[in-house]
Amino acid sequence: MKTAIVLGATGLIGKHLIEQLIQCNDIGKIIAIARRPIDFGTEKVVCEQVCFDRLTDYADVFQGDILFSCLGTTKKQAGSISLQRKVDFDYQLQVAQIAADNKVSHYFLVSSSGANAQSRNPYLKMKGQLEDEISKLSFDKTCIIQPSLLLGKRDHFRLAETLGAHILPIVCKIPGLDKFRPILGEQVAIKMVKISHTQTYGKRTFKQDELF
Repeated sequence: MKTAIVLGATGLIGKHLIEQLIQCNDIGKIIAIARRPIDFGTEKVVCEQVCFDRLTDYADVFQGDILFSCLGTTKKQAGSISLQRKVDFDYQLQVAQIAADNKVSHYFLVSSSGANAQSRNPYLKMKGQLEDEISKLSFDKTCIIQPSLLLGKRDHFRLAETLGAHILPIVCKIPGLDKFRPILGEQVAIKMVKISHTQTYGKRTFKQDELF
């Protein structure tokens, strides 16, 4: 039986991942990483409350077979691009480094469509830089997921995503733009769990149109 670790367990993708993993017969334990205690209603899920500014103090928490890294915030929520980078880049990379040191063999990163370390867009540049750093770590299997606009029920309102959810499906009917259509967070979670059962080695990157 395997142990799965979910970073960002209360987020849009993370919560659906937990639901999917609970149903997996080969997963005996799910470690949900969170800032506050959460009851997931089953003994299969263990919530580990951590302080992200002292991640090295919690190194023992990040031990298992698979790490799903779904942590993320927005510039508006964080307050600035530098504070957003602290969550989306610094925390995720530090957790990945700890997990690699702990011999976690399989790593999943939820990145973004268009991620590119050379991008002029600060967000896409940050995501691309994170992908590059993750690729240097010693995981046996690394999987990078690049979804476009994520749809689903969130704990907080995001105006840009709400508008995009109405506009993008129409725009993406234009030939050549269908690969940018929005996707449900649940669909991404389902795909990630499927990949976790089939990826045998090396690094794989799944772009938006491969996630449906």
